[in-house]
Amino acid sequence: MVDQHCHGVRRDDPPRSGFEQLVAEGGAPAPPGTTHFDTPAGAAIRRWCAPVLGLEPHASAAVYLSRRAELGAAEVNRRLLRGSGVSAFLVDAGPESPGLLGPAEMGRLGGAVADEIVRLEEVERDVAEAGLPAVGYAGALRDELAARAARAAGLKTVAAHRRWPGSDLSRPSRGSVIAAAGRRLADPKARLADPVLVRHLLWAAADVARERSLPIQIHCAFSEDAHGDGASGDAAFGDADPARLTGFVRALAPLGVPVVLVHCYPHHRQAAYLASVFPHVYVDAGLAVALTGAGSAHILRELLELVPFHKQMYGSGCHGAAELCYLAALYHRRGLARLLAGRIAEGEWSVSDAARIAHMIGSANARRVYRL
Repeated sequence: MVDQHCHGVRRDDPPRSGFEQLVAEGGAPAPPGTTHFDTPAGAAIRRWCAPVLGLEPHASAAVYLSRRAELGAAEVNRRLLRGSGVSAFLVDAGPESPGLLGPAEMGRLGGAVADEIVRLEEVERDVAEAGLPAVGYAGALRDELAARAARAAGLKTVAAHRRWPGSDLSRPSRGSVIAAAGRRLADPKARLADPVLVRHLLWAAADVARERSLPIQIHCAFSEDAHGDGASGDAAFGDADPARLTGFVRALAPLGVPVVLVHCYPHHRQAAYLASVFPHVYVDAGLAVALTGAGSAHILRELLELVPFHKQMYGSGCHGAAELCYLAALYHRRGLARLLAGRIAEGEWSVSDAARIAHMIGSANARRVYRL
């Protein structure tokens, strides 16, 4: 399997409160008197991850966390990442954090190949903080994007649930970019919000992606604040309906740049429709597979209602906790196997059809699109 969309996991062993926030999409503590172990993901950790750490299935949360601390973060990560059965990780390393494993470490501990997915907003922030004049902003941004893309498997933007530039998705003029850059450089540490600069960043990335034959991942539905960028929420859960992205997706079609919609739940059906309509659009189920646990087969079933089999990929979306990487792979295999078996039993697909579809979704599509 190729995990075409994941983040680094923690290199240390957090306290219980910290661990519980890692395995909850909201990234906030559970209400007083409750625990995030009483969630589909929490129950799945106790059932499926406990045996990987040498415990009986359904070990209590306290016993599980005690065993986790006893083994140490490096051994826990090694067991869970290797146990996921992933042969290649494509890691979004931004926003950078010394507490998270980078792509090389994810590959080493996971016994897999690992490549980086470059986060556009991180590149832009580095350029903005470099102290250059506004007239040099556009050129510096393009040069830095090209330099980082040369070492990467793909590019990624989270603009869809920050400050999507609205209905005007045309390339901004040089003058408007310089004017907006002047305002931006006055406060370079602020989150990128100017719609002119968001448009410029997207089009600069599209040009680099076309030149290097790289795909662009667009992070769709979940709030980015839950993935640790430390910003206060200006995008709530589910804000970025993939339908908002249609204009930009359509504009990229003539360039031949593949677009991969990631973290699409709860709008996965809209994303599936875009993947069925546009030949350059792909989709994955993302972290929702791990978070919904035993109910994840329903999400996979809804994707398979419409997504062409050569347009769906596997991506765990894991961040912080290696348990999420393990559970996403486990439930992807279990859910897809159940769906394929049902189609075979109904006479809809042959066994060879099912095997070919499983191979495309789990590995072949990502290897083709990312040129692995």
